[in-house]
Amino acid sequence: MSQTPAIPISGDVPPEIAVAALPDDDRVWVPQADGVFFRPLLLNRITGQWCNLLKVTRSGIVSRHRHPSLVLGYVIKGKWKYDEHDWVADEGSFVYEPPGEIHCLRVPDDCAEMITFFNITGAMIYVDENGRQVGYEDTFTKIDLCRAHYAANGLGADYVDRFCR
Repeated sequence: MSQTPAIPISGDVPPEIAVAALPDDDRVWVPQADGVFFRPLLLNRITGQWCNLLKVTRSGIVSRHRHPSLVLGYVIKGKWKYDEHDWVADEGSFVYEPPGEIHCLRVPDDCAEMITFFNITGAMIYVDENGRQVGYEDTFTKIDLCRAHYAANGLGADYVDRFCR
């Protein structure tokens, strides 16, 4: 019986990532807005994909936005909803967001803290109540926010590099 030769792997393949999703060090959470933080898990500069935890420590509207590509989410703690829909995503909920839909993420008044894992490819486009773009974020803006935050809090600007691919 002959053996199949091993398939060579390019030396350019980036290494795997295996990190505790919920960090022991609160400095890893990057402030994004009042009471809104993210914890990077993957920031892919080639495909534009980014995975992170979103933590919100206040109730109310977090953002009105849309995505050009699908978004997948999993609620780890708390709950949230989109004003445009009847459902509530609570602990253990899986969420699929279709590309192009505008929605307004809201954390209800009875939720002190929400943490959700999001897997996003491409941009998150912030829009006003008329659907006009007022800002965006993507892998590169996330990296910049992380570098500035980690440089300022003692982890070092290069701390974000462990999540970059």
